[in-house]
Amino acid sequence: IPDRVITDMTRMVEKYDAAAPGLPITDALWSSEGEGFRQVNATVERANLYRAQTPQAFRFSAILNAHRTHEGLALDDVEVARAAGMAVQIGPGHPDNIKITTPADFARAERILKERQLMDIRVGNGFDVHRFGAGDHVILCGVKIPHTRGLQGHSDADVGLHTVTDAIYGALSEGDIGRHFPPSDPQWKGAASEIFLTHAANLAASRGFVISNIDCTLICEFPKIGPHAAAMQTEVARITKTDESRISVKATTSEQLGFTGRGEGIACMATVTLIAQ
Repeated sequence: IPDRVITDMTRMVEKYDAAAPGLPITDALWSSEGEGFRQVNATVERANLYRAQTPQAFRFSAILNAHRTHEGLALDDVEVARAAGMAVQIGPGHPDNIKITTPADFARAERILKERQLMDIRVGNGFDVHRFGAGDHVILCGVKIPHTRGLQGHSDADVGLHTVTDAIYGALSEGDIGRHFPPSDPQWKGAASEIFLTHAANLAASRGFVISNIDCTLICEFPKIGPHAAAMQTEVARITKTDESRISVKATTSEQLGFTGRGEGIACMATVTLIAQ
């Protein structure tokens, strides 16, 4: 039963003693007699015909008295109410508000409920920072870039992949990289960050989610990201098994403000959207 139907009936019964939802008949109607393959005897005027639905709403005291005085059987409460002289107002019905009678009705109801299910959309954010140290290159979003300094970290210090990984974990309410790959564990010393992102992407898939999009922003004065952004996009897409058109890797500076502006390190922020299949 759609919420709208219940709301409409509740409002109508505040004004009337009785109300019930109904849908105007739109199909052509025929009358016939006999059994088996029947012959059309006549067409039936449908202008004032409605398909009765539920829930039927009544002032409690009125319908209670109607039931107490009713004799015999009735198809529904509307018939009981009308037999007691109550006027029943017809309110708006809904095509999805079907009566469950046959096995086929169960199948139709299941389809309707599936269509109504709210889409489960998750959004996660990630943020990470790594300071510069000794080295001759940095690895950002899986791409090795020659540089006069390297980034310090327990793994390969890929601040881009770390941030995207944390964003996926966040969307899944699974904490951060440290929960799944503790820095105190020596096996992850110098590990490729692809391992972490692969784990996060696979975890999302195992929960029935697909990655709708990834938006990653690197914050640094140097190295320049622009010449490598396309390669980074390709690498993130490969690792997460996501179409490149759904991956964004870009960069900005902090206008020489803060630790990134002083060239002390690189920061990164990322947003990931997951959609349940």
